Amino acid sequence: MTSSYDKIYLASNSPRRKELLTQMGVDYLQLDNSFDESIYSGELAQDYVERLARGKANSAKSNLLKLDFPILAADTIVVLQDKILGKPANIHHAAEMLHLLSNQQHQVMTSVVVLDRYHLKQKTSISNVIFSELSKQQIELYCQTKESLGKAGSYAIQGVAASFIASIEGSYSGVVGLPLFETRQLLDEFRIKYLLSQ
Repeated sequence: MTSSYDKIYLASNSPRRKELLTQMGVDYLQLDNSFDESIYSGELAQDYVERLARGKANSAKSNLLKLDFPILAADTIVVLQDKILGKPANIHHAAEMLHLLSNQQHQVMTSVVVLDRYHLKQKTSISNVIFSELSKQQIELYCQTKESLGKAGSYAIQGVAASFIASIEGSYSGVVGLPLFETRQLLDEFRIKYLLSQ
């Protein structure tokens, strides 16, 4: 890869990913993409999150007449004892998930893909997160904030739910939705400019 890029296409609607890329000084153009997030029968969690990240990137690519810049896509899932906890369907569903996470260790997996016309590269971050024991009332009060809606595992570590977390081993930004260490590595490999690029 000899050419360098001043910006990327971002195949994500996530406000958190936008904020993290802005924090890194990455210039991006947002792309809409639709990709079926159904889980295949017997599919392992890491295989699933990596397939979704690739699928989102390729879906966005198919919507472009010309690929002027690399595409970055990512997907985040929460995994409890090998069970994938996706985004809650409603507040009641969110409360059920938070009850399962209470006083337990779970994994947060975020896979990042960058592709251009010639290459696709992917990195995955896996973090261990331990929740404190949550009372029924705490779960209900948290769900009333509606912060849990649209979030994998029904919580946002950058929000009120940060107070639920007893410990985290791994990437904080990965739990938010974009692991910056792995993302920086991919930006460097594709020679994409950001604040600290050399």
